[in-house]
Amino acid sequence: MFADSTGGQISWLLPTALLLLVTGLAMCGRAPRTDPRRAAYVVWGGWLLVTMSVFSLMAGIFHEYYTVALAPAIAAVVGMGARAAWERRAAPAGSLTLAFAVGIAASWGFVLLSRTSAYGAWLRYAVLLLGLGAGLALLVNSVLPRRVVAIAAAAGMTAGLAGPAAFSASTIATGHTGSIVYAGPAGQGFGPGGLGGRGRPPGRFPGGAPGGAPGGQAGTFPGAPGGQGGTAPGAAGGFSGAAPNGQGAGAARGAMGGLLDASMPSSAVVDALKTDAATYTWVAAAVGSQNAAGLQLGTQLPVMAIGGFNGSDPSPTLAQFKDLVAQGKIHYFLSGGGFRGQNGGATDSSSIASWVASSFPSVTIDGQTFYDLTKPLTGGSGSAVAS
Repeated sequence: MFADSTGGQISWLLPTALLLLVTGLAMCGRAPRTDPRRAAYVVWGGWLLVTMSVFSLMAGIFHEYYTVALAPAIAAVVGMGARAAWERRAAPAGSLTLAFAVGIAASWGFVLLSRTSAYGAWLRYAVLLLGLGAGLALLVNSVLPRRVVAIAAAAGMTAGLAGPAAFSASTIATGHTGSIVYAGPAGQGFGPGGLGGRGRPPGRFPGGAPGGAPGGQAGTFPGAPGGQGGTAPGAAGGFSGAAPNGQGAGAARGAMGGLLDASMPSSAVVDALKTDAATYTWVAAAVGSQNAAGLQLGTQLPVMAIGGFNGSDPSPTLAQFKDLVAQGKIHYFLSGGGFRGQNGGATDSSSIASWVASSFPSVTIDGQTFYDLTKPLTGGSGSAVAS
């Protein structure tokens, strides 16, 4: 959580939160077993420690934006711990906790701000000096006027939050595209707010080096920004564009943009999917959530994502999909998309794609291949299901 790629995303107040969790529990040491404050520390602290441990030790696919799951726990623990310490600021335990909490936040903020040149040196040194000065004042708060102590507390909060605020402002000011977004100024991750352009590989993939294709094979993602395409060597079925009707990867806009980027459909596709849309639960189905997302954003109508994010989850199964088609709940099926069962994932999406290709007629709409699930081929397996 403190590495170069992850630290600026979530860890600004993480060391402070860990300190305040320990001291907060210690301050509740003699409270009754049913004390709500201790229960709150256990709940939020458990969230913090378990989630942080999972992210730190997990293997396989990991992207830095997952760490947003830590934000509520960090906020809760820091808020509770800081208040408990402030209420006891006249005692050594409270003053020491406040001083160390502010000093740690400012020092770690200095380290994180040193990893980027976006704000110049002035901000990180201001954070460090302001935080250390505020921490010293809080340490001896019992001998200072109340107004000075209040100013020190405000200065400490400013020092702790200046770095995250700067990163937040940079994030808001930067356009974001694609699936793998990154907070902070340019140079902290992928391109401006998304995949491509910031010189980092897209997370980690199972069995391979960071940014590599599944199974450790090198390759690019079809439909990724910049027009990169093709399949990864050794990947079962390739990525998007491996259409069940024999079309190769990257065929004629066949998969809407692929694994990490959802392309917007053309007006012709939108018009076709909107035809009689009220008749169907889903105007279309597509393998992988990104392919479905592009259609759904373009039409503003429900689109089924088969197989989860990359098409390798068994949802829905072939039997479930056949039943939904038989009930007339899905109009079109978009050709291509997804990993389709590689790396131990389920192969249901491949089975669905094969069944659709053999049972329903293909329809080309503005260069994209769809299958009309309302018109089963005569004598095909789809005819029996639809009846």
